[in-house]
Amino acid sequence: MIKFNKNTANSGFTIIELLIVVVVIAILSAITIVSYNGIISRAKNSAALSNVEQIGKKVVVYALSNGVSLPSTLAIAGITDSGGSTYQYSINSANSAVTLSTFCLTANKDGISAQIVGTSESINKPTFGPCAGHTGIAPTTIAGGGTCPTSYIVVPGSSLYGTDAFCVMKYEAKNDGGGTPVSVASGLPWVSISQTSAISTVQSTLGPDYHLTTEAEWMTIAQNVLSVPSNWSGGTVGTGYIYSGHNDDAPANALAADAEDANGYTGETNIGGNQRRTLTLTNGNVIWDLAGNVWEWTSGTSTTGQPGASGYSFRQWDGLSVPGSLRINPSPVYANSSGINWSSGHGVGMIYSDSNETAMRGFRRGGNWYGGGGAGVLMLYLGSTPSDSNVDIGFRVSL
Repeated sequence: MIKFNKNTANSGFTIIELLIVVVVIAILSAITIVSYNGIISRAKNSAALSNVEQIGKKVVVYALSNGVSLPSTLAIAGITDSGGSTYQYSINSANSAVTLSTFCLTANKDGISAQIVGTSESINKPTFGPCAGHTGIAPTTIAGGGTCPTSYIVVPGSSLYGTDAFCVMKYEAKNDGGGTPVSVASGLPWVSISQTSAISTVQSTLGPDYHLTTEAEWMTIAQNVLSVPSNWSGGTVGTGYIYSGHNDDAPANALAADAEDANGYTGETNIGGNQRRTLTLTNGNVIWDLAGNVWEWTSGTSTTGQPGASGYSFRQWDGLSVPGSLRINPSPVYANSSGINWSSGHGVGMIYSDSNETAMRGFRRGGNWYGGGGAGVLMLYLGSTPSDSNVDIGFRVSL
């Protein structure tokens, strides 16, 4: 006789247990998908960097095999679009600011852009995003897909200056009232601080990952905004002038920014001209007061190698008799061949220097509210010691 256990009917899964199993499976599936997508993304990123590096090496091999002369086109070096990859290539001819001709190469594939800069003898480290003046997708995240703190923006890296994508304050640093630098639109910039104090303040209040913007980072930002047509009054790069911020002494003081990027003339007396205070990067991010308003310290220092001529003076970038030997080349023509003719009339600013200087000097950038034509994204003042401070000198923080 067959006997039935009285609990047999109740020995299956309950609805609640089934729901728990379904939820656990869904969570595990989601984790698996996210992990898989992350692996695929990292693989594509690695492939993009490797691809552009290999093509860059082919350009150098061609140059070394042909009298150390760069190919005029990629096709001459046997390089063509293939395998879903498309390439763009440009040469910046040798001049007083560049010992060897440099090239910049952009590779686009699978929605990823990567760039590499080199000469006829070597190549730099590749990074994400298109070369200045090339088309492609500029990164909106930093390395590893990270995001920036509130009111910091992502700046695409530059193979020319050896930078990967990084974060920088959207606004000039403000004092939060407790001695910590913050990036906010309201309030006046933190000024009357030396380069030495700015460096130590950033480290002691924000932590080791934050730092005063470096020269390489400043030039990366400048190179980037100079390549965006909408930052130029003529609508194309090099036509008219690039907007150079509050520099006409009207009003005769520094200004607060605005939380709305469309209000680029906030606080200005003269509206509609080169006093616009906002500049757009290739990834669509907007930065305030990179030029004008107050000077900004970078972490750059030098004892020798200043470009210009003997004796401190304000000089035009397109008329320097001595190119100098600063570690980060500050000349506009180093980054852009058309920059050979750029002067204060193009809104890029000037340089204040002495090629005979041998004392320690700190780097001030951008110009101030009464800088006039001297203000601009490439304005470089090399006459200050790192301990100097003034009511028109501030700073900006990077991460």
